Amino acid sequence: MQWEVPVVGPGLGEICGPASAVQISLVCSLVQVIGHSNFGSIRATTCVYKGKWIYEVLISSQGLMQIGWCTLNCRFNQEEGVGDTPDSYAYDGNRVRKWNVTTTNYGKSWAAGDIVSCLIDLDEGTIVFCLNGVSLGTAFDNITRGAGMAYFPAISLSFKESVAFNFGSRPLRYPFTGYRPLQDPPSMDLVKAHKLLGYLKNVIHIGIDVLEGKLVEKDTSTWQLQGEPTVLITLAHIFNHFAPLMCKVYLVEDVLMNFLLSILERGGSVEAHPLIQQLLDLMWLLMEDYEVHECLKQLLMSLLRAYRFSPIIPDLGLQIHYLRLTIAVLKHEKSRKHLLNNVLFDVLRSVVFFYIKSPLRVEEAGLQELIPTTWWPNRFTKEGKESKEVKEESAEERLRRRAYDRGCQRLKKRIEVVEELQVQILKLLLNNKDRGGGEASRYIFLNKFRKFLQENASNRGNLTVLCPPEYMVCFLHRLISTLRCYWDGHKAKAPAALSSEEAYVPPQLFYNGKVDYFDLQRLGGLLSHLKKTLKDDLALKANILIDPAELQAVTMDDLDEDEESATSTAQRPVAALAIGGALARPSWLSSPTLGRANRFLSTAAVSLMNPRRSLGTLEKMKARTLNVEQRTEDDIEGSHGNEGLLLGRPPEEPEQSITENSLLEILDGIVMMYNLSVHQQLGKMVGVSDDVNEYALALKDTEEKINRCPKKRRDIYEELVKSQKVFSEKLNHLSRRLAWINVTIYSKEKMQDVYWLLRVCIRTIEHGDRTGTLFAFMPEFYLSVAMNSYSALKNYFSPVHCMEELPGYEETLTRLAAILAKHFADSRIVGTDIRDSLMQALASYVCYPHSLRAVERISEEQRISMMRNLLAPYEQRPWAQTNWILVRLWRGCGFGYRYTRLPHLLKTKPEDANLPSLQKPCPSTLLQQHMADLLRSDCDMAPSFLNSVLNQLNWAFSEFIGMIQEIQQAAERLERNFVDSRQLKVCATCFDLSVSLLRVLEMTVTLAPEIFLDWSRPSSELLLRRLAQLLNQVLNRVTAERNLFDRVVNLRLPGLESVDHYPILVAVTGILVRLLMDTDFQGAKRATAVLLADPCFQLRSIQYLLGHAEPSALAATPPSADKRHFSLHTYTDYISLEELAKVERMLSHLSEESKQAAASILPTSEEDLCPICYAHPISAIFRPCSHKSCKACINQHLMNNKDCFFCKATITAVDDFTKPASS
Repeated sequence: MQWEVPVVGPGLGEICGPASAVQISLVCSLVQVIGHSNFGSIRATTCVYKGKWIYEVLISSQGLMQIGWCTLNCRFNQEEGVGDTPDSYAYDGNRVRKWNVTTTNYGKSWAAGDIVSCLIDLDEGTIVFCLNGVSLGTAFDNITRGAGMAYFPAISLSFKESVAFNFGSRPLRYPFTGYRPLQDPPSMDLVKAHKLLGYLKNVIHIGIDVLEGKLVEKDTSTWQLQGEPTVLITLAHIFNHFAPLMCKVYLVEDVLMNFLLSILERGGSVEAHPLIQQLLDLMWLLMEDYEVHECLKQLLMSLLRAYRFSPIIPDLGLQIHYLRLTIAVLKHEKSRKHLLNNVLFDVLRSVVFFYIKSPLRVEEAGLQELIPTTWWPNRFTKEGKESKEVKEESAEERLRRRAYDRGCQRLKKRIEVVEELQVQILKLLLNNKDRGGGEASRYIFLNKFRKFLQENASNRGNLTVLCPPEYMVCFLHRLISTLRCYWDGHKAKAPAALSSEEAYVPPQLFYNGKVDYFDLQRLGGLLSHLKKTLKDDLALKANILIDPAELQAVTMDDLDEDEESATSTAQRPVAALAIGGALARPSWLSSPTLGRANRFLSTAAVSLMNPRRSLGTLEKMKARTLNVEQRTEDDIEGSHGNEGLLLGRPPEEPEQSITENSLLEILDGIVMMYNLSVHQQLGKMVGVSDDVNEYALALKDTEEKINRCPKKRRDIYEELVKSQKVFSEKLNHLSRRLAWINVTIYSKEKMQDVYWLLRVCIRTIEHGDRTGTLFAFMPEFYLSVAMNSYSALKNYFSPVHCMEELPGYEETLTRLAAILAKHFADSRIVGTDIRDSLMQALASYVCYPHSLRAVERISEEQRISMMRNLLAPYEQRPWAQTNWILVRLWRGCGFGYRYTRLPHLLKTKPEDANLPSLQKPCPSTLLQQHMADLLRSDCDMAPSFLNSVLNQLNWAFSEFIGMIQEIQQAAERLERNFVDSRQLKVCATCFDLSVSLLRVLEMTVTLAPEIFLDWSRPSSELLLRRLAQLLNQVLNRVTAERNLFDRVVNLRLPGLESVDHYPILVAVTGILVRLLMDTDFQGAKRATAVLLADPCFQLRSIQYLLGHAEPSALAATPPSADKRHFSLHTYTDYISLEELAKVERMLSHLSEESKQAAASILPTSEEDLCPICYAHPISAIFRPCSHKSCKACINQHLMNNKDCFFCKATITAVDDFTKPASS
C-alpha cells in the first residue's frame, strides 16, 4: 500500500510496519489516514534531498500522533514511531512535544480542525512546524544531510486517530514564501483559468448600448443574462475553454471559489448578490452536465474543507464568509437539488456545515479580548457539593461576575450569527415548494436523511461512516429550529393543525411500514414477532392486513439462519407493506447484519382493508415496491385518499390534522439522533464545568494555606504563591472556554430545545399507549430519549440554567412520572435493557423532592397500580432496584434513618455529590399509605411479598457472611496477598442489600403491623417466626464479641467503607422497637413470645445495642483503652432521645420476659420436641398421615412443598396438636 503522490526526488515507496496498521483513502484529493493499530507508522512514497519543502496535515482528531519527516533507514514498530528513531523528526501536539530519539517541550496543543504545516529546509538543515499558519519556532537544526540522505513525510498515530495530508493537490491553506509543496501546482492551467475569468468579468462589467452602438460599464450586482446574441456567443466561447478547467480540484478552489467569495465581500445579505445565481444559470446553460456536476461537487468540498479548518477568530468572520457562499450556491434550485441528490450526504459529511467547533486555545480565538474579565462560581464546599449557606457576594465578585456575563453575551451574539446562517441552509434544504424540474428539495433531503440515520445506527464501530457526536449535537439544534419554523408556518396557513408546542409523532408511523427503523429494537421485541402475534389487532384497529399465506413463508427456521442464499431470497414473493405507495424493505437492508427481523419484512405482504371489512372478503391489491431513496412526495404526504405516512390511523388517535407528514418523519429522525449520540456528548462536555469546580476548590484551598502560612517559612510561602498563580491561569483559561461551551451547547435556547424534545416524546408515548397492544410497535428509543433528556435537563444544564424556569415544568414532570410509574412493569415492554432503564429512572425520580412530588401528583389509580407492581414478589425480576425504590420512600421515617451519609463515613470518605443515595431524605407518606392499604386489603399479596423479601434477606446476608469469611482468611495469611477488588465490591453490595431489605421490613411492620401480629390472618404467625429467626441470626453475627464481623470492619479495606455496625444494627433495632414497643398489648405479647421462643435468641445481643458488654467477656479480659464498644448512645445526632428511651424500655421488657419464660418452662422430654428442629415442642399434626412437628417447621415447609416430611404423602390439612394430659 502506498500513498499516490507526485514524485519529488527519488520515487521510493514503502510502508513501515504491517499494512493493516493504518487505513489510507483518497478523500477530496487529500490523502486520509486512519489508525488501525496501537501505534501504526507510515511514510510517503516521495522524498526530498535538497531545497525547501512543505506539506500540510489537516487534524481530524486531536489524539496521540507524531507528524514529521523520516529517512529510508528508519524502522518503526508498535512501540517506536516517527521521532523515536535516529534521522526521524516529529511534532506531537497532543502532548505538546517534539521528538528525535529524546523529547522536549515544543509548540502548542492542537485540536480537531487545526492545520499543521511541516517545513523542511535541506539547504540550512532545519525543520519547522506551524499551527494554523503561525510558526512554532525551529524544532530541529543541523539535521543529517549529504549523500544518500533523503526525507519522506511520515506519521505515527494511535488507534482510530484520523488526519488528511495535502501535498499540493489542493492549494495550501498557509503557504510560506520560499517553500514548495511536494506536488507542484498546475501553473499553466492557473494562468489560463485566471485569464478566462478576466474575460468573464469583462463581459459582466460591460454591456452593449444598442441605441448608441457602444460599450458601456454596468453594475455587476444587477447583471442579468438578457439573451443578447453577442453576449451569449462571447460567453459560450469563454466557457468552451473555461468549463474543462473547472473540473479540476485545484482550480475550483483557487480560482472559482475565491471569485465567488469576492462577490459576497461587498457586504449585505446573500439576496443582495443575485450575480452568483446568474453565474450558476450560465454554468448549467453553457457547460456539459458532467462538467457542472464535477464543478459543483468540488466547489462544495472546498467550501466544507475551508469552513471546517478555518481557525476561530473573535468575530467568526471566516466561518460566516464560507457559510454565506454556501447559502448563495444552495439558493440556486437546480444546483441545490443536484447537490442534495448526489453530494451533500453521499460524498460529503455535510453535517460539518452545522458544527461550531470549540477552541482549545482561547488566546488564538480572541476570547481574552471578548471576555477580558473571568469569573467562576465560588459556592462549593471541599467535598464538591454546593454550599448549603449561600454566602453574601462581595462587591468585587459581583463586578467580576457582571463583567463576565457581559462578555458571554457578546460571544453569544456572534455565535448566533453563525447559527442563523446554518438554519438558513437547512431551510433551503427543507423547501417543499421548489417543484420546478422535479421533486421538491424536502423530499430529497428526507430520503437522504433517513439513510444518514441508518448509517449511524448500524455502523456504531465504523468511524469512517459515523457522524462525530459533537457534529450531531449542533445538527440536532439547527434541525429543531428549522423544523419548528416550518411547522408553525404550516399552522399559520392551516389553523386546524397543531402548533410545534403540541408536536408529537403519531403511533401509526411505528407499524404501517412507511418509515424505516432499520434493526432498532421495538418495545414488544422483534418486528417479525409483532407482525405475527398482533396481526389481528392491526386488522381490527388500524385496517392493516398481513396476508396469512405470506406469514407462513417465514418459518422459525428462516429466522434462525445467519445467512440466506441469493436464490432463496429471489424466489420469495415481495409485497408492499401497505397500499398507497408504501415502502417495502430495500434490497440493501436484507443483509444478515441488519437483523433477522428485516429479512422477514421483505416477505410480509401488508395491505389496506376497507373500514371494518371482514378478513374473509379481503381483495388482493397491487402496490408499488419502493426503495427508501425512491419515495416521492405522494408516498410521504399522501394524495387522492392515500394518507401517506399516516396510513392505518387507530380509532384512539384523533382525526385532527397534525402538520405536514414530511415534518413528522423529520421529527422522528430528530428523536433518533438524540438517542444515537447527542445525549452522550452532552454528558461528556460537562467535564469542563467539573474541571472549573476542581480548580476553584484547589485555588480556594491554596489561598487559605497562604493566609495560614507562618512568616518564617518563606520557602513554603513562595511555593504556595506559585501554585496559586498556576491555578488562577488555568481557571482564567477554563472559564473562557466554559463560556464558549455554555453558549454553543448549554445555552438557554439549547435547553429549551431539549425540553421541547422531552415533551414531544412524552406526548408520543401517551398517544402510543392509548392504542393498547399496538404500543408494542413503538421503537425503544422514544422511552430512552424521554428519560435521558430529562436527565440532561436536570444534570447537565445546571447551574447555568434552572429547569424550574421552563414553561409547564411541573406538568411535564408529572406526565413523565405517570409514564415511568405505568411502564416500568408494562407487560407490552419485553426488552430487558429498557425495562431496567425504566426502573432506574423511577428509582432516581423518587430520590429528589421535586420529582417525588410529581409522582405524588399523578392520579390515585396510577399511584396504587405503581405500588402494586412494586409489591409484587421479588423472584424472577430485578428486585434490588424495586427494593431501593421502596427504601427511598421510607428513608427519613425509620429508626435512626434520617442521615444523608452514613455517620462513620463523615470523616473517612470524601462526599460524592452525584450519588443519588446522598440526597437528603424525602419520604412520601402518601405512597407509604398506599402500600399499607394494599398489604392490608390483599390477603395474598402480603404473604407472597414478605416471604420473597425474607428469602432475599436470607440469601443476601448469608452471601455477605460467606464473603467476609474468605476476606478474613486472606487477611490472616502470613504471605503477602491481595483481596480481589471485585469481591470486595460484591461483598459491600450484599451488605447494602441486607440493610435495605431490613428497612423495607421495618417499613412494613410500621405501616401494617397486623400482617405479622394479627394471627387470624393466614401466614401471619409464620411470617413473624421467620422474621424473628432472621433478626436473631443477624444480631448474633454482628454483635458477638471479637467476632468475624468486628475483625473485617476493623480492617477498613477500600471498597468496604459502607460495612459497619451502625446501618445494620439500627435497621434491626427499628423492627424490634416497632414490634415490641409501638404496638398494642396483644401484639407485643405475641412478638415477645415468638422472639424468645426462637432458639437463636440471645439477650446479650440486645444489650450490645446500648453498649452493655458481655459479662463473661469482661471477666476474661480487662477492657482496653483504645477498644470502643458500639452503643446507640454515641449517635445522638442521628437517633432521638425518644428512640433511645424506647430501646431502653425494650431491653428491660425482654430481660424481664426472658426471666419469666426461663422460670415457667418445664423440662421437655426429647419425645415431645419437634423431630425436625429439636427447638420447639410439637404443636401441629398433619392430615391425613398424622405425622407431627412444630408449627414453624411445617408452615415453612408448606411454602414450597406439599409432601409430608416423613412419608411423602400429600398434606391436605394441618391441625393444632396438644399433648393429652394423661401423657
